[in-house]
Amino acid sequence: MYKDVPIGSSLLDIYPMVDSPLHYCPMNAQVNNKVQGLNYRCWGPKDIEYIDYTKLSGMRAYVRSLCHIFSKAVNDILPTAILRLEHPVSKGYYCVIKNGKELDEQTITKVKARMQEIIDADLPFHLKTIQTESAETLFHERGMEDKVKLIKSVGMPYTSYYDLDGYVNYFYGCLTPSTGYISLFDLIPYFDGVLLRVPNRINPEELEPVIKQDKMFEAYKQHLTLQRTVGLNNVGDLNRAIEQGLASQIILVSEAMQEKQVAKIAEDISHRYADGVRIVLISGPSSSGKTTFCKRLQIQLVTNLIHPVGLSLDDYFLNREDTPKDKNGEYDFESLYALDLTYFNNDLQKLLAGEEISVPSFDFGQGCRVFKGKKLQMKDDSILVIEGIHGLNPKLTSMIDEKYKYRIYVSVLTTIALDNHNWIPTTDNRLLRRIIRDYRFRGYSACETIARWPSVRRGEDKWIFPYQENADAMFNSAMLYELAAMRKYAEPILAQVRENEPENAEAYRLLRFLRYFNYLSDDSLPKASLLREFLGGGVFEY
Repeated sequence: MYKDVPIGSSLLDIYPMVDSPLHYCPMNAQVNNKVQGLNYRCWGPKDIEYIDYTKLSGMRAYVRSLCHIFSKAVNDILPTAILRLEHPVSKGYYCVIKNGKELDEQTITKVKARMQEIIDADLPFHLKTIQTESAETLFHERGMEDKVKLIKSVGMPYTSYYDLDGYVNYFYGCLTPSTGYISLFDLIPYFDGVLLRVPNRINPEELEPVIKQDKMFEAYKQHLTLQRTVGLNNVGDLNRAIEQGLASQIILVSEAMQEKQVAKIAEDISHRYADGVRIVLISGPSSSGKTTFCKRLQIQLVTNLIHPVGLSLDDYFLNREDTPKDKNGEYDFESLYALDLTYFNNDLQKLLAGEEISVPSFDFGQGCRVFKGKKLQMKDDSILVIEGIHGLNPKLTSMIDEKYKYRIYVSVLTTIALDNHNWIPTTDNRLLRRIIRDYRFRGYSACETIARWPSVRRGEDKWIFPYQENADAMFNSAMLYELAAMRKYAEPILAQVRENEPENAEAYRLLRFLRYFNYLSDDSLPKASLLREFLGGGVFEY
């Protein structure tokens, strides 16, 4: 559809002229394959695609706007409090309000009521751009030192911020035009803080259900404790440490923390081994580092005098013609039923009985199972270590008694934030890992990886995330320094995405995001580092 509009019209002005094509009101738009806020003005021909909150980009704008409202409400009710929007968990966002005393339900109710008042008033979000030195002064006067450190360390000449009825804040990415766009939210007590609840993207007229994720929450807290012990509260602190030549120390501490986690899990398995555990099942979403974790765990098991025997679920795929298809008629390789469950369980039972098996190998080029002469048999001191995305799904090993199993969930639980009000999505961390790995080792462009990512995410939502709390142990594969280390690898790959390609919107967003990190050399990165799985140069074979 082509439409003539007055020069200088905003996206908000233009929307009614195109017969309001969305079921829900737009949150932002893609303009020439770059995401822009609805106050963006068009001074020449543009390709425009409006986006509501059923799309990821639209939901991001919705949540950012809600967070600005939340932070203003906290400031209005508790002027001296420090608010930290820490990380996603339980289908919402965990937040901490530090006010010198324990947070009670009465205070939470007051903050929630104030948020609703701000929404009902339909107040505009004013985007303002000033010289960075002036922005530093502005945030310093308001006690927002986390933002001062961030914008000072990034080195951009100008800084943009949002003004909401006199309350200023900095957000990475665009907001909605006004507070009235926020139609649904909730704020409830959650551990020692609150959970900010948001709409479900598939059905945005309902809130996301609160999912019990106590184990994941504890994994986040442990990592945050380490992070603050070494003085890294946010990216501004990380950038300053890099500038001061402390990169090697940060890498060593972060790597030591991971090795400590691996050793602790191996020790726990050793204790369970005495009680009959013979199978370790390792699961996690794409680019979580499952393979390297599996290899490092096996080394630690040996130090506990246990002989690990490795098995990959990828070797048990059905032949291509037998693979189930999704609703679009495409092969659904993310499905549990893309695996030959009967064949796999028969092999498990034979192994546990001490029998030798011929291990299959899947030829992804030919799309069929082949045998290369590999044999496997467990010894008296053996334990079977199985790695694959479906490891925690009870149906995978339904034919095996529970007493033999130990389950591990591996994920990238990114805890370092840009500042107190801008967390880093774990999915961005994983996507950047995958873009680098796919380009360097699998021959895929950033454009191809980005295009495939929504399908990967849907598969994770269906087949992986529902079972993560089944884990006996959780391993956080995120490292404090890794986004700074990945920047030099990711930028040239993302820059190859052309502006006329739909994937440019995501590539452009990631490029802008990476600018917040000072470059960190990976020269001192250990050869056994989990990050080597994506960057290369490691000691393990993949």
